[in-house]
Amino acid sequence: MKNKAVTIIGGGVIGLCCAYYLNREGHEVTVIDTGDITGGTSFGNAGYVSPSHFSPLASPAIIGKALKWMLNSSSPFYIQPRLDADLIRWCWAFWRSANTQYMQRSVPPLNEILHLSRDLMSAMRDDLGNTFRMEEKGCFMLYKTASTEKHEIALAREAVQLGIETRIYNAAEIQSMEPNVEVDVLGGVLYPIDCHLHPGDFMTTLKKRLTTDGVKFQLNTTVAGFKTKDNKVIAVITDHGEFEGDELVLAAGSWLPQLSRMLKINLLLQPGKGYSMTYPNVTANLSHPAILVERKVALTPMGGDLRMGGTMEISGINDRVLPNRVVAIYAAAKEYFPGLEVEPPKTEQVWKGLRPLSPDGLPYIGRHNAYQNLTFAGGHAMLGLSLAAATGKLVEDIISDKKVGVDLKVFSPERF
Repeated sequence: MKNKAVTIIGGGVIGLCCAYYLNREGHEVTVIDTGDITGGTSFGNAGYVSPSHFSPLASPAIIGKALKWMLNSSSPFYIQPRLDADLIRWCWAFWRSANTQYMQRSVPPLNEILHLSRDLMSAMRDDLGNTFRMEEKGCFMLYKTASTEKHEIALAREAVQLGIETRIYNAAEIQSMEPNVEVDVLGGVLYPIDCHLHPGDFMTTLKKRLTTDGVKFQLNTTVAGFKTKDNKVIAVITDHGEFEGDELVLAAGSWLPQLSRMLKINLLLQPGKGYSMTYPNVTANLSHPAILVERKVALTPMGGDLRMGGTMEISGINDRVLPNRVVAIYAAAKEYFPGLEVEPPKTEQVWKGLRPLSPDGLPYIGRHNAYQNLTFAGGHAMLGLSLAAATGKLVEDIISDKKVGVDLKVFSPERF
């Protein structure tokens, strides 16, 4: 195998995991990012690595809820009304993807790479050292109503058919597993295979290792365009000069469409804003991560800290904070855990990040026929951390001209 000079645009968790596997294989890697890799979506998320999330965002069940929620600015799923051609095309593709046939075709390959990523994440922990508080306690799906219970148990049965262990608990059993805080739920499903970690610590650890191992970082750098020749991208043009390479990986999260347009590629993707708040040194903390199903809110104990986050806000690329959405996250946490001793968040506590959403909720992973040496690695929606390790390894397989062990057809960047 010939070692190659690989340029990765994007220093989030996907880009760094691509760099990790490419560097291990002996390739010369340069990571370009607009920031300094100390913040962003990869730092403030819930920290889940979740094979249990095998159902893509675009599913038949979401359509009815989305129509109910989409114009309510405090709902779990909010689309800010605006005249935007890209958004209209995205919504049309989302609606077309949210059907049973499409979902049945998507679940097996998504399940496959989720399991691959879970295994690889354990191997990365062993290699890097567990400085990022990775714990293997599983994750709860907690519910308060009988209708949600029926839906979650049906999902649990599907999970079992996919080889995923599930455990169903009633309210009293869940309370016994959460001895430090009062729980107010009807029941829940625990997925023991899931794990959680501190994503910011993971990013810091990974970047430190990559720097030590010779990966080059070109930070605080803006991409202005590309040079192409003979169906190849031969250089990245930036405000800090040009960077040549044999291979180009686009892993820029919610900024993928802007980069793609510079290459005359129209990629359907919308940024989905999420919020989180992290409470340090919570005296009576949760023992297990939990998703509050009806409210679409995630709670993650990270050592002595507690992170709560959620919501999906499609309002374009911006850093605005809608206070009512933050209040809804806090209210949900208190609704399911009324004994949780945390105060309403102050403005300076609120973190926001943009999740890159493809219309079907599946990532874009693979080559693009427009250029022989172009690989996409993005659009992971809420599964960025869950799929980061697998995406990095698959990108390395592609660039190293290896046989890829996963059928990437459903993840093709040319599927829309």
